Amino acid sequence: MTDRPRIAILGRLAEHTSSSPLPAVSVSRQLLDSIWLAGGDPVIFLPVLDCDWESRLEGFAGVLMPGGGDIDPLRYAANVASSEVYGVNAFQDETDFALIEWSLAAGIPFLAICRGCQAVNIAFGGTLVQHMSDDHRDKLHRVSVSEPAALGLSVSTVDSSCYHHQAIDQLGEGLVVVAKSEDDVIEAIRIPSAAWAYGIQWHPEHTADADAHQLQILQKFVAEAKAFLA
Repeated sequence: MTDRPRIAILGRLAEHTSSSPLPAVSVSRQLLDSIWLAGGDPVIFLPVLDCDWESRLEGFAGVLMPGGGDIDPLRYAANVASSEVYGVNAFQDETDFALIEWSLAAGIPFLAICRGCQAVNIAFGGTLVQHMSDDHRDKLHRVSVSEPAALGLSVSTVDSSCYHHQAIDQLGEGLVVVAKSEDDVIEAIRIPSAAWAYGIQWHPEHTADADAHQLQILQKFVAEAKAFLA
């Protein structure tokens, strides 16, 4: 029997892939590899509406909401105000919010990355900047963390790989900012839950294989997941 806790990762819907013109469900290989490197066993879940998440996730130790396209601004009572908004998929949005709600109510260890972090903010009544004037696509920059130990970090400042053109604007009720970038963008939040639950705007999986600090974050998540089933 493996001692790797199984981590549920909600798949991202795609209209096609480079190898097929047909619709697909995908998660980046980097994310899967980095969760494995951190000691977990990543499993991709098909987005499905009106499902019994408790039954589907029986035996799973953690939930990870990955990056992806933009969320429909109507979800935070706004109209599309930028031509840069892309990849909106109402079905994906609905499954994201359903799984976020279930995960936090169930008290299972929970990590939300990039789009996932933004979805959590919206779920708690917050809003987004639809397109940053100086976006964070393909940027490696310094991020200051106010709760490093809670994220498994041994330092309070990390070099973080970002790929986002949207950002948290109004913070959702009950969420706590725990990291900001040098240009004052919210880069991580603590989420109210009975379990360990955080949202990270940057992508620790981008550099986890070479940066011990980014790997520490994922190891902390996996450790919390492992303890959840103990």
